[in-house]
Amino acid sequence: MADVNVVNPNIFKAYDVRGLYPSEVNETAAHDIGGGFVTYLGARRIAVTRDMRTSSPGLAEAFIEGARQQGCDVIDYGMLPTDVMYFAVCRDGLDGGAQITASHNPKQYNGIKLVARDAKPLSGDIGLKEIREMIMARELPPSKPAMGGYERREVVDDYLEHIFKFIDPSIIKPFNCVLDAGSGMGGLIGPKIFARLPCKTSHVAMEVDGTFPYHESNPLIEENRRTVTQRVLDEKADIGIAWDGDADRCFFIDGTGDFVAGDFVTALLAEAFLIKYPGEKVLYDVRASYAVKDIVAQYGGTALMSRVGHAFIKQRMRAENAIFGGEVTGHYYFRDNFFADNGFIPVLLILELMSRKGKTLAELLAPLREKYFISGEINTKLASMELADAKIADITSQYADGHVYHLDGVSVEYPDWHLNVRKSNTEPLLRLNLEGVTSEIMKQRRDEVLGIIRG
Repeated sequence: MADVNVVNPNIFKAYDVRGLYPSEVNETAAHDIGGGFVTYLGARRIAVTRDMRTSSPGLAEAFIEGARQQGCDVIDYGMLPTDVMYFAVCRDGLDGGAQITASHNPKQYNGIKLVARDAKPLSGDIGLKEIREMIMARELPPSKPAMGGYERREVVDDYLEHIFKFIDPSIIKPFNCVLDAGSGMGGLIGPKIFARLPCKTSHVAMEVDGTFPYHESNPLIEENRRTVTQRVLDEKADIGIAWDGDADRCFFIDGTGDFVAGDFVTALLAEAFLIKYPGEKVLYDVRASYAVKDIVAQYGGTALMSRVGHAFIKQRMRAENAIFGGEVTGHYYFRDNFFADNGFIPVLLILELMSRKGKTLAELLAPLREKYFISGEINTKLASMELADAKIADITSQYADGHVYHLDGVSVEYPDWHLNVRKSNTEPLLRLNLEGVTSEIMKQRRDEVLGIIRG
């Protein structure tokens, strides 16, 4: 049994802190991370929020105590989605913020997402490594003589006003929508959004409940979407919308019951922006369908490819002043949302695009599905990181006659298909994304590349 009084170094991941509760992530870890976080930032005032997990209140309390012992004032905004924490940090001009959450992981997990001023993310490259080293070396400063202050504050009404600025609510048509929060934080904000819209809604797992009585809050797993998909079909709904646990990501099901790939959502969101703001820059990740860059070009914008991961995308968006960025995993980023990701703005923008064009979601997607054939992300676990490196070298060699580049893993482009293979940050996993100009080419090349990876 792990010693809960010793912080496990393995809970520090590429983009956040995450692990099993209480054997890995526990009150001791939360307390020390709270102290290390404000010490690293030199923070005087921070925001703390939490998700609905049964372990989150205790972890939040411990984190707050650790921060206050370093003399930092803490504003506790209570139970909220992660993206509302980002908004609170920016609205109130704070030095940083923390969300106690394990995002889409099962209920036995918990964790912490951390941002600095202006909601800039801490990651394994910036911030998390230093906090981890401080804690592991037991170099946290001693408690200050005077505890930092503590107050509770509300933010939801201002947040709703903020996200509604992205659309013209008066043009939204009375769509029939099915909502599924997976018992997570989407159940707190989703109904408040739709209360302001003329849409008819029906609910799946919208009661906030950290025991997840219906299904896990990870809509990327097909079994977690079965109920919302069936409800869309049964009710002949126009759209199904599902959120992950901390609701910083959203996912869509069209009226035919088909799940919408994140790169196709990115393409539609790019269209939604460029119709209103022609000529702007849009970021997409290295795995994405060519649908994104083609749509951006069609509307006179500039498409920019980025490495995978929110820290890279947010940094590049700031540097380029891009209006929007999207990842195939359902993270969507907005310049006018502090360059941060958000799980509710995409919902408003998709409903606005459907209204503006007088089309269902399936009709908006039809031209993309007829032209772009994507494999989706296919993961293969290997025996070691060294073997993963060797397989990437094999793929680079095998397809050396294509256009090869190494922005993130290896990417290869041919006139009729392209691929990206990249390693997981944390385990010997290779992730394949591949696209062909026909379904047959996609399947043939997908199986060919998987043969190299798994052979």
